[in-house]
Amino acid sequence: MTQSLSPPTPSRHSHSPPAGDSTGPGRSWRPDLQASLVVFVVALPLSLGIAVASGAPVAAGLLAAAVGGIVAGALGGAPLQVSGPAAGLTVIVANLIDTYGWRVTCMITVAAGLLQILFGLSRIARAALAVSPAIVHGMLGGIGLTIVLGQIHVVLGGKADSHAWDNIKEIPASVLDPHGPATLVGLLTIAVILIWPRLPDAVPAMIRKIPAYLVAVVVGTAFAGAIGFDVPRVDLPASLFDAVELPSMPDGNWSGIALAIFTVAIVASVESLLSAVAVDQLANARGWRGPRVDLDRELLGQGSANVVSGLIGGLPVTGVIVRSSTNVVSGGRTRASAILHGVWILAFALLLGFAVEWIPLAALAGLLVVVGLRLVDVAHLRHVRHHGELPVYLVTITGVVALDLLKGVALGLLTALALVLRRVLWSSVRLRRTGELWQVEVEGTLSFLSLPRLARVLHRIPPGAPVSIELIVDYLDHAAFEQLRGWCANHEASGGTVDIDEIGQVWFRRADLAERRRSVIPNLPRWFAPWSQWQEHDEDGPPGQSAAADRPAGALGPEDGTDAPQLLGATARIDHVGTMLVGVNEFHRRAAPLLRGTFDGLAAGQQPGALFLTCADSRIVPNILTSSGPGDLFTVRNVGNIVPPPPAERAAPATPPPALAGPFGLGTGMASGLGLAAGVGVVPGTGTGPILDPLPGDLSVTAAVDYAVEVLRVPAIVVCGHSSCGAMNALLAGAADGSPDTALGGWLAHAATSLTRTPPPGTEDLAPVERLGRANVAQQLENLRAQPVVRRALKAGTLRLVGMYFDIADAQISILDETTGRFVDPADALSKVPVAAGMSRRWDTLAPVRVPAGGDSPPEAAPDRSPAGGRHGRRHRSGR
Repeated sequence: MTQSLSPPTPSRHSHSPPAGDSTGPGRSWRPDLQASLVVFVVALPLSLGIAVASGAPVAAGLLAAAVGGIVAGALGGAPLQVSGPAAGLTVIVANLIDTYGWRVTCMITVAAGLLQILFGLSRIARAALAVSPAIVHGMLGGIGLTIVLGQIHVVLGGKADSHAWDNIKEIPASVLDPHGPATLVGLLTIAVILIWPRLPDAVPAMIRKIPAYLVAVVVGTAFAGAIGFDVPRVDLPASLFDAVELPSMPDGNWSGIALAIFTVAIVASVESLLSAVAVDQLANARGWRGPRVDLDRELLGQGSANVVSGLIGGLPVTGVIVRSSTNVVSGGRTRASAILHGVWILAFALLLGFAVEWIPLAALAGLLVVVGLRLVDVAHLRHVRHHGELPVYLVTITGVVALDLLKGVALGLLTALALVLRRVLWSSVRLRRTGELWQVEVEGTLSFLSLPRLARVLHRIPPGAPVSIELIVDYLDHAAFEQLRGWCANHEASGGTVDIDEIGQVWFRRADLAERRRSVIPNLPRWFAPWSQWQEHDEDGPPGQSAAADRPAGALGPEDGTDAPQLLGATARIDHVGTMLVGVNEFHRRAAPLLRGTFDGLAAGQQPGALFLTCADSRIVPNILTSSGPGDLFTVRNVGNIVPPPPAERAAPATPPPALAGPFGLGTGMASGLGLAAGVGVVPGTGTGPILDPLPGDLSVTAAVDYAVEVLRVPAIVVCGHSSCGAMNALLAGAADGSPDTALGGWLAHAATSLTRTPPPGTEDLAPVERLGRANVAQQLENLRAQPVVRRALKAGTLRLVGMYFDIADAQISILDETTGRFVDPADALSKVPVAAGMSRRWDTLAPVRVPAGGDSPPEAAPDRSPAGGRHGRRHRSGR
């Protein structure tokens, strides 16, 4: 049976391996078995080296590795995580052994495990991840440096001291002393670890896959034995059972014991959880689709392993990223690989433990030097620096090395808190001059802490100068508000002018000062907001200039929140051209720098995703409605979003059906002021323009469609109508009857067939103008299908037609489902597959219609439509 090259991806919640990974039940265990053996050979020398570095019995490292693999592997919530003694706890354990002795340290391990179990039952595992990565990596880096500073003395033939500063001070003496055979063994071990991953491809792949740590220890041991060096070696009891030491209670100092328990539990938990998350991401990136990581269960597994390890005389256990990543890379699929690795370590300790006594301590020290250096992860250091948290990292790593782990972490937490406070409370204050105008830009959080810097900047502005203050602040406290208001009043009293431009949040332009204490009014981004929402129009000055110049000193105005900006429209003298130019200037200052690269890429040509045909109504902004940008839409706008049909398709104007006729209280024609050509009469016989052909040919829309389809090859054409449309009101009022004598009436005659079209289903309760607006969208799609260029593209399957309707009052868009005739939610439209070629029935037809390959019926296939009557409408909201 031939396997599929692209097997289906199983659910992430599936507990079975990915499809296609195994060829039969007899081979399903092989990947886990192979991965367990690889992890075993990596974990064995690391466990021995960590035990030696901690000052614990060597057998304690093997016991902890076996328990971590079997117990944590079976009970934990991260199936691919491998647990055991970790370098991150080496310094802590070494201090505990020096202070309390080994058996009390075992008791601390048991108690820490119980505390971890309590953490897991309390379901607070996610809270343990709320620690800055800079602190975690700084802690691990400090532990790594402490290990290196201690073990380098062993490599140089000396003995490590208990404190990092003592080891640093003694390094020159150790380097200058004559080096014995131990130094050669240690340096050889380090060299093998560094060189082994860089072996040339000429070396067989099976050899290169052997872990470097194991090869280095074997080579160092063999070298010492072959030369006959008399060097200190690992001391292991004759039997593993002889190494088992039951924990004992301390004689006193219970406060120190409690602190030690808490420290071991927290550090082991955080390291295990971070490792579990990292391993899960690594496994998913490699296509693993096993069960999701359960961090609370992982704490239960880690706590249980520590209880067992402490009871039998083992080191504290935690999830280890080195072993876990090796497990993933080696093909481990289930928790069986971690469990088997623990079984192999236990079997080795029971059956081949005597071989451990051949290993020189210098070889393990060389291995630990490399492990410690790798804890200072340069890649993580770059990420920390990129995020601006390098001070946290440096303070933490220095504190761990110079003081101890708890004090170093505490200093790191304080530094991180100080940086957060600085970012929250800090504001940037910049001053620049453009001609006679002085511009002050304030960004961030403007609080009393920033007042000295703000005052220094404002003091540099000469009296009487025009000033523009831009506030891009998320918070403005009372002290800062008073400082700015007082300075503005004083500057205006000296003859200057001040314009306060608030971007993002509104603080000065408030109708009620008391509201300032309750909430912040968010501003729309200026590329979305109308000019009236962010430009202040003055009674006696041009746009952009504050009316404060004409007020007495100290008087409050719109900038101070005492006048409602919306009331200015009745009395303000608005220069509409100036308002537009202010908007252009805003584009140059803010949007252009962000979009310059985009426009540069579009300078040579365009490749839009759709032709967007919509109404000329000022309330319809296609790029906002579609969340699109430059180069996305080829836009055509006209009154009523009309597509004139070809001459052969044109019908004489018809009288509106009863359901759409009659007075609606919406005014006559387009003079209702609802958006399109307000105040222009279109009732036949009342126009003042030249008498025109009621159905003149209009080539502009046809030319745009031809250009979009044949030259730009757009994949879609969208016709978008909208509510409260003045053109639809004009049609209902009879603008298309007879021979309209205005250009507007002649143009609307192209949409006369929309009056006789069956209203879409689901619109029975809507006002007639809303029903007609939706029917008009469907009719214009039919007119598009009658265009020869569109018909050819639909037949070739290279074009889709989409009907869209925008409800202005509710800011909601609906999409025409042409199989049912209903306007549906865009999310529902996205979930539907385009109609395939074959037989289909349109919503407004009486018999099945053959759908061509393009998925749309030709216009000649559409039957005659009769007016719909007897429906009762309700008034639709026409505005706010």
